[in-house]
Amino acid sequence: MKRRSFIESICIAGGSLATLPVTAAPIWEQSTPVQVSESGKTWQADIVIAGGGVGGCAAAFAALRNGLNVVMTEPTDWIGGQLTQQGVPPDEHDWIEHYGATALYREFRTRVREYYKTHYPLNDKARNAKYFNPGNADVSAISHEPRVALAVLEQMFAPYISTGRMHILKEHHVLRAEVSGKKVRALYARNLRDKSLCKLTGSYVVDATELGELLPLTGTAYVTGTESKTETGELHAPQVADPENNQAFTACFAMDYVPGENWTIPEPEEYRFWKNYTPEMSPAWAGKLLELNYSNPKTLQPKVLGFDPTTGEMDDRLNLWIYRRILDKDNFDPGFYRGDISIVNWPQNDYWLGNIVEAAPDVFQHHFERGKQLSLSLLYWLQTEAPRPDGGKGWPGLRLRQDIMGTEDGLAKYPYVRESRRIRSLFTILEEHVGKKQRMMVSGATGEHVKAREFPDSVGIGYYHIDLHPSTGGDNYIDFDSLRFQIPLGSLIPEQTENLLPACKNIGTTHITNGCYRLHPVEWSIGEAVGVLIPFLLQNKLTPQQLYAKKHKIEEFQKRIEAQGIATRWPEDGSY
Repeated sequence: MKRRSFIESICIAGGSLATLPVTAAPIWEQSTPVQVSESGKTWQADIVIAGGGVGGCAAAFAALRNGLNVVMTEPTDWIGGQLTQQGVPPDEHDWIEHYGATALYREFRTRVREYYKTHYPLNDKARNAKYFNPGNADVSAISHEPRVALAVLEQMFAPYISTGRMHILKEHHVLRAEVSGKKVRALYARNLRDKSLCKLTGSYVVDATELGELLPLTGTAYVTGTESKTETGELHAPQVADPENNQAFTACFAMDYVPGENWTIPEPEEYRFWKNYTPEMSPAWAGKLLELNYSNPKTLQPKVLGFDPTTGEMDDRLNLWIYRRILDKDNFDPGFYRGDISIVNWPQNDYWLGNIVEAAPDVFQHHFERGKQLSLSLLYWLQTEAPRPDGGKGWPGLRLRQDIMGTEDGLAKYPYVRESRRIRSLFTILEEHVGKKQRMMVSGATGEHVKAREFPDSVGIGYYHIDLHPSTGGDNYIDFDSLRFQIPLGSLIPEQTENLLPACKNIGTTHITNGCYRLHPVEWSIGEAVGVLIPFLLQNKLTPQQLYAKKHKIEEFQKRIEAQGIATRWPEDGSY
């Protein structure tokens, strides 16, 4: 059987794939490995994916499941993006255990839980919990260690890697692209260890980088920052566009608490600056940044926060200790952990004093280092000056956990990026499509009858409220209700580039709607849809733009992805 025929047979058999684990697929003997030159300097695959984050991994899994081979680059030594090298436990919606994510994403979550049950001394209560949450965090139903997410992803990729169908080039960064007309012919990636250069070619390239880095390299049209109200008609858009105005990033870190011991770090170099720093925001921030208060994201009124690593819930305020806790010692055999472990991704270590989206490498690194200084300053402040419930100051037993993040400095390997370059797409998702208030205005519906815009070309679903953190342009939080939404195919297709597709935060949203399309399960859904789309395009000998013009072909593709566990509609009867 020729390769094209094989791809067609795999696609036609899509219904059977949905019931198989990600590590299985039919007719393996017909699939071919990635072609690698003897020198290892040239790689030829069906798909080249730049970026090994959540969307990149999901795109790779889907493409592999559909019979293609993949080369994926990753600038750090950990794949997994938000889940791992950025240190962000999954932010998810209330229905995630049953609906609102792909079957594969839910399989990943199941494997995370099984990893703990297999390898950790859980107590009976935790082991028998229907929906085990390692950290029992406030913000996540499955808050867990970055290394566990990494281990699970690598387990899922292992069979493909051992057969040569998948190659992950870690610590490789794409520097330039070779483009002819509307097609990307090759990418060139630098090995960050030995500085050598390799050439990567494929029928399609996927931009799964955290900042949409392939877009300028390939001449793919894109936007950054805020659009104007005149341009988009969005209620929360500013009057004047500002391409430099992007959301804050965060240099996350992990810590535990060891009572009676002193783990105070040396005073950070920029501590005096950050200790006295009062954000200049519009509307105004609640006070100094390094205080136990912030601006309530929805009302922008001052909100008092709590912090106590010796307890759980606090009566009158959010305890930041359990906000993003990744290990709750009470889930394990008594004495196995001396204390909980918590991730610090709080309002107090959001960094907005520099725009990294379009920054040159040295400028990017400068701001990342300053973001790290902010995070270390927050830790030092917690250790030495944070108010305690007993009236004292400081928690010297807070211990920076370098091992959790896999770094010498204890900070995440890569900044938690909330906003990226975004393609100029065939269809742009606006606030009027998914924002509750504006949707009520344009649809005339009220109450439970208000629904997000129905997209006839939907290739996935998701939910998160529209959540924009303070920005480099001085905006305070922009946070308001959205509706359970769909992912339209048109938002994944560039205006002109024919063989490049986005797979994460770089799809056709606006600055506003990016706020609900940027979280873990939605990014996974975007990537997985792209990973199924590419073999479909190859089978049908269509460009993405040509597919978008053929309604019957879009419907055929939707049946394909639905057969592989990717829902395109929320149930009308609310059965989720």
